[in-house]
Amino acid sequence: MQFPIVIHKDETSSYGVTVPDLPGCFSGGDSFEDAVSSAHEAVACHIEGLLMDGESIPERQPIDLHQSNQDFENGVWALIEVDISKLSSKTVRVNITMPSRVLSIIDEAAARERESRSGLLTRAALQFVDRQTTV
Repeated sequence: MQFPIVIHKDETSSYGVTVPDLPGCFSGGDSFEDAVSSAHEAVACHIEGLLMDGESIPERQPIDLHQSNQDFENGVWALIEVDISKLSSKTVRVNITMPSRVLSIIDEAAARERESRSGLLTRAALQFVDRQTTV
């Protein structure tokens, strides 16, 4: 799953990173590369915490939407990829049956999102369950 991040740098500071889709998730680094690497770790830890607390992962918003927010003005945007299927400390292998056409559609969507089949199915299932419990 990809998350947009915005990176800011003042003349007198290190690089600061904000993850707009994950309120409270921040990071930084002494170089641009360090900031991106730290952001990846911060996002993974933040999501793992959400999952451990039984909370859902917030839906991503398009970067275009975030760019209109003045808090992110003059920032540099990047995408970081986190495979949420690898974040849970305990995984369980399941065997499911579905039409091959549906599996192909799922695999294509996972490839577009740059995540694994398991990650996509996990995210979709969690979003579905979250919608059902908030109705």
